[in-house]
Amino acid sequence: MGLNNAKKLMKDRKKSRWKDKNYIAKTLNLYAKADPLEGANQAKGIVLQKVQKEAKQPNSAMRKCCKVQLTKNGKTVTAFIPGNLAQRFLDEHDEVLIQRIGGKQGRSKGDIPGVRFQVIQVNDQPLERLVYGKIEKGRR
Repeated sequence: MGLNNAKKLMKDRKKSRWKDKNYIAKTLNLYAKADPLEGANQAKGIVLQKVQKEAKQPNSAMRKCCKVQLTKNGKTVTAFIPGNLAQRFLDEHDEVLIQRIGGKQGRSKGDIPGVRFQVIQVNDQPLERLVYGKIEKGRR
């Protein structure tokens, strides 16, 4: 350990950090580049079709989801439809507002594989109020 060894240790440490996958993703901002919402919390889109996703083990439910094409960039994402019989209020070509579900580190939440978003509004009407029968679905 010489007088100027600290500089060499710092340089070696800087070089070896690039072997860490998490450091590379954070430094190069790879998540934001691959993010369909482009860093926003919510985004509007058009419903392309309604689909059902099978839940992970040990559950055996069919989770109701829909394919949404985002208006801001044209990317297609799968969004979960929360609420009992809430899929009745969604039709094809409806305008929906989606937001992140909020699983750990931006991943899917719960037992729905590959679904990171959920529907919160349909045709500018809150989906929760539609499910509870407080309001009727708006015309478009």
